[in-house]
Amino acid sequence: MNSTRHKTHHAVTQGGSSLSRYQDVIVGRRSIATTLYFELCAWLAPVPGAIGLFLRKLFWPRLFAACGTGVVFGRGIILRHPGRVQLGQQVVLGEGVTLDGRSSSVEISLAIGDDVMIADHCTLSCKEGKLQIGDRVGLGTQAIIQSTQQCSVVIGNDVIIGPSCYVVGGGNYQLDNPDELIRTQDIRADGGCIIEDNVWLGAKVLVLDGADIGHGSVVAAGAVVTREIPPYCICAGVPARIIKHRKE
Repeated sequence: MNSTRHKTHHAVTQGGSSLSRYQDVIVGRRSIATTLYFELCAWLAPVPGAIGLFLRKLFWPRLFAACGTGVVFGRGIILRHPGRVQLGQQVVLGEGVTLDGRSSSVEISLAIGDDVMIADHCTLSCKEGKLQIGDRVGLGTQAIIQSTQQCSVVIGNDVIIGPSCYVVGGGNYQLDNPDELIRTQDIRADGGCIIEDNVWLGAKVLVLDGADIGHGSVVAAGAVVTREIPPYCICAGVPARIIKHRKE
């Protein structure tokens, strides 16, 4: 099956009324009541200061599939399909964070555990994929985590993800047919990626589809991880290579 029909451009521009396309791409449900409540909450997104924090804490939890107590919603958060997003206890979402749970096949596409800190301008995106983040995870500013076309991303507990990191499941196009446009070909299924417990990614690390970083490992700033990294290793470089074992 060609994945073109699931892509954002196609969904926004093809078929149906403007309202139905907006509901399909942004809200996640073709319900007038749900859409009106989503619009009310969208008006509260840019409200600054303590008033904005209070109003979002009061109204926003009902947007999500589940929302634990003590969640803090910063200013300017962007939501897509919040009904497919699950938030744990004491989650902190910084300013300008994007939570994109778009999926046509998964009930909960984006699940965030307890005591998670997501810094300003991070993007968590599930375009026909699934993203799971464990407990006590910290994401540095402008980190991007993306799952596409059933290529899942799983992040364990106590993981530190530095600023401007990019973690992706999927994202690689099939190149089998040179006569077909690359953008219309399917996403290659390389198994998604896994970051196990107690991993530290330095700034600007890239973790690509098919990677598996073992627990207790460290990835140096700027490295590109394309394969399995055993537990308790320190790796660096492009592509990332093991330079030390922490258990030695």
